[in-house]
Amino acid sequence: MRVMPGGPALIDHARLLEALGIEGELLGELAHSAPADAPVPSCPGSTIGETVRHVGSVYRLGLSWVRGGRRPLEWQREPGPGQSLGEYLRTGLAELIGELAAHDPNARAPTWWPEDPTYGFWCRRMAHETTIHRADVQAATGAEITGITGEFAADGVDEVLTLWFGQRLRTLGLSGTTTASVAVQTGGHTWIARAGPGDTVAWRCSAGEAEQADAVVSGSAAQVYLWLWGRAGPTAVTVHGDHNASGQLWALLRLATR
Repeated sequence: MRVMPGGPALIDHARLLEALGIEGELLGELAHSAPADAPVPSCPGSTIGETVRHVGSVYRLGLSWVRGGRRPLEWQREPGPGQSLGEYLRTGLAELIGELAAHDPNARAPTWWPEDPTYGFWCRRMAHETTIHRADVQAATGAEITGITGEFAADGVDEVLTLWFGQRLRTLGLSGTTTASVAVQTGGHTWIARAGPGDTVAWRCSAGEAEQADAVVSGSAAQVYLWLWGRAGPTAVTVHGDHNASGQLWALLRLATR
């Protein structure tokens, strides 16, 4: 049976909020020990310093959004006078976590995903935003990407498919050139991502429904998560079936998440 987009997170919001705090601290520690001008290979043209600045800015964007009731036009996008990048990141993180922790995650809040207008959306979105960019910086230092648990990664797979593939591409007016469906299987969960002219949609599904897909992508939850976000190479996952279908999914996600 198909479960339509917009279902709840696969893990508790309290754990997502905890992960946000842990990942934000890890990002700050990694950035502190690495040159700010070091390039980030997974984000061509970006540096470690720019990645940290971006995350600190996103924290303030989200905070302004929930407090103001709508997408803000202005927020603090750069460190203030005399403020280091690390301080800019940490103060934004602390204020955001304080705001989110003060509300029931199921309470209504303005978001950019019509399927989930709650504070829980921001717990989830910011946890995964921070984790992906922590992985960027970790890889930029030459270290192996570590510390992404299977349960958290599976939730991230769900978010990138249902939110970015299923919602963001439609908002941008982008879709596939060939009608094809890809099953994504990891961590005991299965999804279908279908693309074609004028159509991009993803949903949780049964293993039986996955057998009808043009291609099946599988692997460990962390590797599938990183692959969908463009942070792992093609050999990080296993593809059975039509490689053009899985390639289209990967390419469309690069447009959705850029």
